[in-house]
Amino acid sequence: MMHMFRFARSHMAPVFVVLASLGMSACTSTSSTTAPSSGSVDALQLTSSSAPISGGGALRVVKDLPAPQNTQNGSEQPLSPNDVLDVNVFQVDNLNRTVQVDSNGQISLPLVGAITAAGKTVRQLEQEIETAYGAKYLQSPDVSIFVRESIGQRVTVDGEVNKAGIFPVSSNSSLIDAIAVAGGFNNIGDAKKVFVYRNFGPNTLVANYNVEDIRAGKSRNPRIYGGDKIVVFASKSKIAINNLKDALGVASNAARIAVIPGI
Repeated sequence: MMHMFRFARSHMAPVFVVLASLGMSACTSTSSTTAPSSGSVDALQLTSSSAPISGGGALRVVKDLPAPQNTQNGSEQPLSPNDVLDVNVFQVDNLNRTVQVDSNGQISLPLVGAITAAGKTVRQLEQEIETAYGAKYLQSPDVSIFVRESIGQRVTVDGEVNKAGIFPVSSNSSLIDAIAVAGGFNNIGDAKKVFVYRNFGPNTLVANYNVEDIRAGKSRNPRIYGGDKIVVFASKSKIAINNLKDALGVASNAARIAVIPGI
């Protein structure tokens, strides 16, 4: 019996040292975790509010994201390569086509040939096609475009969520909607550290949103646009607590082993 207790003491001591260390870590993390400001660069691993990115341009931290360029203040979504469009010319059925925007951002139509579509809104493209047909072929053409499939109307949700991936968005999708589609936060996701990246001209803008405040009605729920990238960062305090739970499990197992007769 004395041999058994000596074994328990000698094997449990290192475990208690680990538990004490993790407990201190958890307390430190909990006391120091505050919601990062919108200009927080720690979570972004940046050293300033503007940093160069590959391909030119810069990554800029902003308080709130503006609507993407060329969207009529967010009311329309620009077309993107690989979008599939139904182009219909009123009362001229033989000109109707289903076309895909190619990698160069263009579509090809009868008589008028290649027309740049990417970066334009549906209404802008309709007007350009009407002008092209009206210049030589038709009198007062009436063109309508339906977006059958939009690659640009998708967002990426990554980081500490339950189901990271690329998801379609509607014309009125919000940040809360995007997080919900991704299955919500996982067990270490920090609702205060949700960063949304948006292309804006040659630059990429990023803003930090506190989803806890949004859910509580303290902050507005921002609109999400096709092409946005949403990244949820981990909570240091939650990681420390999970490590503490794991260590407690190890200690419990060690204690059970120590009292097995004959060891």
